[in-house]
Amino acid sequence: MNILIIGGTRFVGRHLVDSAIARGHQVTLFNRGKSNPDLFPNVETIIGDREHDIKKLSGLEWDAVIDTCGYVPRIVRESAVGLERSVGRYLFISSISAFASFTKIGINEFDPVGTMEDETVEEITGETYGPLKALCEKVVDEIYGERGLVVRPGLIVGPHDPTDRFTYWPVRIARGGDVLAPDRADAPTQIIDARDLADFTIKLIEDEASGIYNATGPDYVLTMGKLLETCKQISGSDANFNWASVEFIHENKVTPWGDLPAWIPDDEENKGFAHIDVSKAINAGLMFRPLKDTVRDTLAWANTRPADHEWRAGLQSAREQELLRLLDQ
Repeated sequence: MNILIIGGTRFVGRHLVDSAIARGHQVTLFNRGKSNPDLFPNVETIIGDREHDIKKLSGLEWDAVIDTCGYVPRIVRESAVGLERSVGRYLFISSISAFASFTKIGINEFDPVGTMEDETVEEITGETYGPLKALCEKVVDEIYGERGLVVRPGLIVGPHDPTDRFTYWPVRIARGGDVLAPDRADAPTQIIDARDLADFTIKLIEDEASGIYNATGPDYVLTMGKLLETCKQISGSDANFNWASVEFIHENKVTPWGDLPAWIPDDEENKGFAHIDVSKAINAGLMFRPLKDTVRDTLAWANTRPADHEWRAGLQSAREQELLRLLDQ
């Protein structure tokens, strides 16, 4: 198949390229040429801004396009309309953040998505990110119908993740010693390796699928205890986990997801966040590599980064030590 990828040189995008090529497909990239421009020297790349240069793609044809970086419905509409006659299928990478609420355990593809009172707002914030993604999904459905595909990942993890929202744990635990851990060992979490997401996305295109698919994992209830213990096992460190209660975390202004990545309290408001129903995707072929492989590969990649890497998530060492002292009082 001939696949166009909007983006394709960062995190999920680069894994999509790897997966598509490994499965024997031809890939064309359309991006601004600013992120890792030399990453795929043998892949045709059309340089352009999706908001202003979509006409550069006119007259060309692909079996499918994968939109990895659509956040604003107006801009997604530009590419969706501009490519309507050029592609067989339009696959939009969305997010489980599109859902209106996480009070339900077992949220599936039919549950309500977020809305915005003013749909002209384009500023991306914690409050607008999800509803904007939902509006982007709506655009794809309106224009492509049965030729449209939406994949809603949860927390995407693995090598080349720029957010550090998972990488923090393998690296921190590899250093060993006392580690501040969130809530309790049986607190649930859900993640998906970017490579598994990429393979599933390409398979959906191969199968000429349509509709919406929640895509997170794994295919069992993953706990923070399991996640952290696997990090300890892979690194061989002497890490000792100190579980801090939700009350302690709130009292000391420690932010879930940010200071303590991959975790959100499973309170009434968020009890469904780590229990998304992905049975539809599994039935469609979503597969998960072992957690230990994700941890090992993430740690190996993280160790290639500069020593002065500026972390975007996780606790600074001094702050963690301060919290551990308070926890021990």
